[in-house]
Amino acid sequence: MGITGLVGYAYGMNADRLILAEDGIFPIVWDAEGNRLPKFPASGFDFPGTVQGEGKLNGVPSLFIRLAGCNLHCTWKQPDGSFSECDTAYASYRVRHSVALSIEEISKVVQYNTAHLKHIVITGGEPFLQIDSLKRLCIRLKQIKNYHLTVETNATLFDEELAGYIDFFSLSPKLSASVPAAPHGELHEKRRMQPKVIQCFITHCLQYRKSFQLKFVCSGGQDLQEIQYLLSLLKGWENEDILLMPLGAHPVELRQNTRQVLEYCIRNGWRYCDRLHLSLFGNQTGV
Repeated sequence: MGITGLVGYAYGMNADRLILAEDGIFPIVWDAEGNRLPKFPASGFDFPGTVQGEGKLNGVPSLFIRLAGCNLHCTWKQPDGSFSECDTAYASYRVRHSVALSIEEISKVVQYNTAHLKHIVITGGEPFLQIDSLKRLCIRLKQIKNYHLTVETNATLFDEELAGYIDFFSLSPKLSASVPAAPHGELHEKRRMQPKVIQCFITHCLQYRKSFQLKFVCSGGQDLQEIQYLLSLLKGWENEDILLMPLGAHPVELRQNTRQVLEYCIRNGWRYCDRLHLSLFGNQTGV
């Protein structure tokens, strides 16, 4: 299913179901009936769970739920002129092997695979495309164990009720370096940066004493000026909330950008964001 059809289906589907990407819920070793899966997860361990690889909660043991579909089409241009696609294009705009699962089935899989885990990370794609179904999932997960819920979002969409069930917000606005070539560039450019929406997230966190991070994929060029301009439009953030992560899905790509990004962080008092999962597991899904 193409991304337009997938997103349209997500909006129109039964609110008791969510569309998940091919890695879905990961890493897991038990299915929704509590049966042992025949293969180890991609982590290589014989038990469920991994660690958060990015941001303020870097290293925290977690289980991930990856939703399918995105309203953006990120393709970054590297300083050397090469291009770097979204590292989850398979869940965003080149969706393959997606599956619609009921809230109850997802909840059971999570419950069977979190005996020793408290943190659930809801990622994508863009989770806020499936607001109504995601609300129901969050309510159910809070009923089961009062999990700590993180949502990873491009911060172009907001819903106050859904935000109420989330404990930590990882906001990743996309800079102009993410704009792809035609035919996707014009719509991506129109959607990618929504300061008023970002402020809604920050205001919610301040009101309810929650935590957030503004995490930027950065490669140099005019990135610094764009970040500084966006921050000038926003209220309620501290330097510790601003994280810069070097562009790249592979070690060679990361090395092209690491030093420049590190300089930006040190000079501005912001936090450098490593990609721990790449060091631990390499560039693979389901970890």
